Order: sequence, then structure tokens, then C-alpha cells
Amino acid sequence: MRTLDNIVELRQLVAGWRHRSETVGFVPTMGNLHAGHLALVDDARNNADRVVVSIFVNPMQFGPGEDLEAYPRTLKADQEKLVEAGVDLLFAPDVASIYPRGEENTSTVAVPSALTDVLCGRDRPGHFRGVATVVAKLFNMVQPDVAVFGEKDWQQLQVIRRMTEDLNLPVKVLGSPTMRETDGLATSSRNQYLSEEERQRAPLLYQVLQQVSTALSRDRGSLEAALAAGRQRLEEAGFEVDYLEARDRDTLGPPGEGPINVFGAARLGKARLIDNLAVPAPGKAPA
Repeated sequence: MRTLDNIVELRQLVAGWRHRSETVGFVPTMGNLHAGHLALVDDARNNADRVVVSIFVNPMQFGPGEDLEAYPRTLKADQEKLVEAGVDLLFAPDVASIYPRGEENTSTVAVPSALTDVLCGRDRPGHFRGVATVVAKLFNMVQPDVAVFGEKDWQQLQVIRRMTEDLNLPVKVLGSPTMRETDGLATSSRNQYLSEEERQRAPLLYQVLQQVSTALSRDRGSLEAALAAGRQRLEEAGFEVDYLEARDRDTLGPPGEGPINVFGAARLGKARLIDNLAVPAPGKAPA
């Protein structure tokens, strides 16, 4: 595996692959890799000849008071995992390479507010502008055929899909199913912020999403009661609930007759946990 931090060398290497008619799969990450990231790598490998992973802790998507400085940076351990996973190239640029004029003097990408001002975007203004901007820049640097993102961050996935479509970028954006621990907790680099006792309580978010999803699969008219019961259950267990909502799976608008997902975000100690589940068709159990 090659490790590069230089855009010129990155493009030269990818151009060589393309000259040999090899396709390129891409997995953008912020590092501190876990099993969920490696599942994305596997999906990229299954859809392309070469796999590029980027590690970049993007300051533009962090708001004031968020964990930019504390976010775990584990490059050496990440490299070892990626070598074992058979990755061809790790691109690990510094901030100056991505934002040579600084964040405040950089052209940015704004995806329509219907996707970015709800759910996580409601309490994190500018977050998805930062996500869309850095992903657009990385797509232009790596020029992949396929890019893979986790479905745990469903809103992010929809934002990136919309950005890619609207900007006519020749990248196929794939979603990869959420990787979970044995007790149902969605894998996340931020799970390590949980104390041992908090880690025991954390799977409740997934359990509540299952509870709400099951109720809605039986009767969509039970929406408000199911959500209220779920919020109460989380709050009684010590969670600070940012949101627990059902929304259209594709547009993130209010739920209608089409497919819907249940979304949850809650703080537990120093960790902010997010998760979502698709509401199954009537008579089927949640995933």
C-alpha cells in the first residue's frame, strides 16, 4: 500500500491505473478506523479494481464547541488495518493541502436546505456545507468511479448523492449497511468517548428505533405516540435527545406514503450517537 499526502503524486498514481483501464473505488474517512470502515473498504474492493482510502479530519464540518481537537487521530494503526485489508492507496493530506487559502477563503458547496437543515443539520449549522465541500474536493482529487459511504449516516449519504448528481460528477455513490456491535450499537469512532457504564446503556438508541419502526410498520397512524414513547424511554435512561423523527427515506421530508426511515440522535456523556432504521413493509420485522 502506498501512503501519499501530495495531490500531484495522487493524481499521477491514479492516472497510471486509468491508463491500464483499471477502475477506482474510494472510501473517504476521518480515520480512527474500525470494523465499519473496513466493511466500506470491502464494498469498494467488490466494485472496483483499485481502492483508495482517504484520512482527513475535516475542520470545515466541525462547529464551535465540537470535538475537532479531541477527535482521535491514529494514523499508524489505521495504516496497519488498511494494509491488511488490501487497500492500494492511503491519501492522508494535511489541512493546508485541502484548504490552501484557509477555510474562510475557500469556495464551498451548498446542497439544498431541504436535505441539510433538518435532523443533524438543524443543530449543526454549516456541517453539511463542510461535508459536501470536502467530498467534492476529494472526488476531484481522486477521480473515483465508485465511492462508498455508510448508511448509519443516512442524511450524509443523501446529501452526497444529491451533490454528486447536481454537479454532474461521474461517481457512483454506494451506501453500505450499518455495521453493528453484537448488542446492536452502531459502530462509530466516537463510541470510545463512552464510559464503561455508558457503553452498557448506549444500545438503547437502537432498541428504541426498532420499537418505533415496528410500531410504524403495523400502523403509521401511531407515529406521534411511538416517537413520544421512544423519547421518554431514552430520557429516562439518561440520554439527552437531539431528535427522534420519522422522515421520507429519499427526500428527508415529512413522512408520506413512500418509504420512511426512523432517525435518532442523542447525547450520552461525551458521545453523540446517531442511528437510523428503515421502516419495514407491513408484516415484516425491522432489520
